[in-house]
Amino acid sequence: MAEESRVDILLSTYDGAAWLDDQIASILGQTHGNFRLCIRDDGSRDATPELLARWAERDARIIWRPGSRNLGPCGSFFRLLDSVEDDAAFAGFADQDDVWEADKLARGVAALSALPAEMPALYCARVVIVDEELVRRGLSPLPVRGPSLANALVENIAIGCTILLNRAAIDLLRNSWPAPPVFHDWWAYQVIGALGQVIYDPRPALKYRQHGGNAIGAGFTPLDRLIGKVRRQLTAGQSDLRRHQASELRRLFADRLSPADRATIDALLDSEHGLISRLRYAFTGTAHRQHWLDTLAYKALYVIRGV
Repeated sequence: MAEESRVDILLSTYDGAAWLDDQIASILGQTHGNFRLCIRDDGSRDATPELLARWAERDARIIWRPGSRNLGPCGSFFRLLDSVEDDAAFAGFADQDDVWEADKLARGVAALSALPAEMPALYCARVVIVDEELVRRGLSPLPVRGPSLANALVENIAIGCTILLNRAAIDLLRNSWPAPPVFHDWWAYQVIGALGQVIYDPRPALKYRQHGGNAIGAGFTPLDRLIGKVRRQLTAGQSDLRRHQASELRRLFADRLSPADRATIDALLDSEHGLISRLRYAFTGTAHRQHWLDTLAYKALYVIRGV
């Protein structure tokens, strides 16, 4: 049997003592066993550090790094990504409150291994949405239009805790850090969507636990998710984030983008100055969300205030 490729699993924790036992146990139970679980605690005030110390004593694959200061979820994950060692063939993100399916890693590794090693690639998947007691509440929506840069500029379909990156993608992301603020998973989807290949697995990879402490929730029902999307669309911060991430993508990778992708980004950013330009882009621009109704709402808001 061929030797399994090494995976670095990147887990950022913060006040997660209530959930971590379930998550760590599910990771240690993966059918793909060649991994390191690299944990950075982001300044927990509960029993998380003691819990992590106990787990690290039980399994040598667990590498625990107490954080010196609170960086927030995205900053902490970027710090972890920067620590991936050279002998890791893959790296993936993990949240502290989920429960992984036993074949999550194996499926991601198999999908990425089928691609040329030199091509930056990102694997992500659907999730089962559960409540605090792991009772099933639904499924995350399928991206009916599929991954693309035109989608990634205005919507993230790559749920961070499902993401697995190949070595080429790890190196690409680490060699060009964006200026904050960015979301680590959305940024990865944008960069790899522009310069590599994104694989979306429609089979759920994990149980995605929803509770009051989630950084960003998925919502239990389609109505919950729709309300959440509308609220996020209406916030100025969401528009600023989209604009900033698209600008950083253009700044950092201008010389590597294809002419078509560069034109896609330019059209989105350069059309927002002036009502007539925004109206024209609303009818002719290629940036889109996965659902036609979401796209319609986004373009209406674009006309009002831009990206």
